Amino acid sequence: MTTYPESERRFMLRALELAGRGRGRTRPNPVVGAVVVRGGRIVGEGWHAALGRPHAEVMALDRAGRRARGATLFVTLEPCAHTGRTPPCVDAILRARVRRCVVAVRDPHRIVDGRGLRALRSAGVHVEVGLLAAEARQVLGGYWHAHTLGRPRVTWKIAATLDGRIADGAGRIRWITGPEARRAGHRMRALADAIVIGAGTARADDPRLTARGVGAARQPLRVVCDTRLRLPLALALFGRKLARGTVVACGPQAPAGRERALAARGARVWRLAVKGGGVSPAAVVRRLAAEGCQEVLLEGGARLGTAWLRAGLVDRVALHFAPRVMGERGLAWCGALGGGARARAGRLVEVGRLGGDASLLVEMGA
Repeated sequence: MTTYPESERRFMLRALELAGRGRGRTRPNPVVGAVVVRGGRIVGEGWHAALGRPHAEVMALDRAGRRARGATLFVTLEPCAHTGRTPPCVDAILRARVRRCVVAVRDPHRIVDGRGLRALRSAGVHVEVGLLAAEARQVLGGYWHAHTLGRPRVTWKIAATLDGRIADGAGRIRWITGPEARRAGHRMRALADAIVIGAGTARADDPRLTARGVGAARQPLRVVCDTRLRLPLALALFGRKLARGTVVACGPQAPAGRERALAARGARVWRLAVKGGGVSPAAVVRRLAAEGCQEVLLEGGARLGTAWLRAGLVDRVALHFAPRVMGERGLAWCGALGGGARARAGRLVEVGRLGGDASLLVEMGA
């Protein structure tokens, strides 16, 4: 196992920071960052800014110019060796005559998957892999899930009181957290490929499920799980402005007439398997993967989120806590998981403050 000096860890951390600048704009490509280092100094930086734009390595090498010769390239993901929307990054690295290439992680995509590393080594470039690999996989997020697990990464976002309640006993309370937390929620929407809610949330809140006020590059696909297609057509999601970006996932026995009515408004209907009285989470995830979704945001209530967590399909939980206490009559954000008294373990990834509220991001274990 290679031991890296602290200075090189800082260079890779900078590359990871740069990678984040492309988030929400590169799908289906990954976010990637790169820095060119010569004489212990960064002489070129780059990131994949958007689909079809130059890759991170090319931007960094262009900015470095002649200083790239004999330098070290730090890049968060294996450089590509194939021609896609842009030429191979490996060719640009070889033209620049880089001496050494430090890569955080190998690209799991089947058309890359080691080809870039082999091409560089064959040409005499000294290649090392593994610096800050865990951090790079986190940054890659849904892309990593899509090409290693064959499904998107799922984040369940919850706004709750201090005692873990998301509504009162009658399902009331529209806003629990403050404006800063709500804005953070819109940023999460802007980075998602799809948002999934249940019929209960759709009926109670009549949400639009759009990313607003955060400069979203595109709007996510909106998916409502309504097993029997009983939701009223008067909902905002089925209106003229939103229906064409909305999907209703239902069971195989849902009325055909209701499907036709939704289709007439522009909404799509997915007939999927049913499990436990609701649309199967695994079936929804498979269909989302087939649609090319890599990042999925669950905004459903306790019933939907618990079903996905029970199915082992929640990868992260994003909790926004308001400093309020509702008491035992409030609705808890998570229901019964089954499997006895054993708690579902997770790993705390981030802790923060959103105005007057607190935020936690937890990565759930297998």
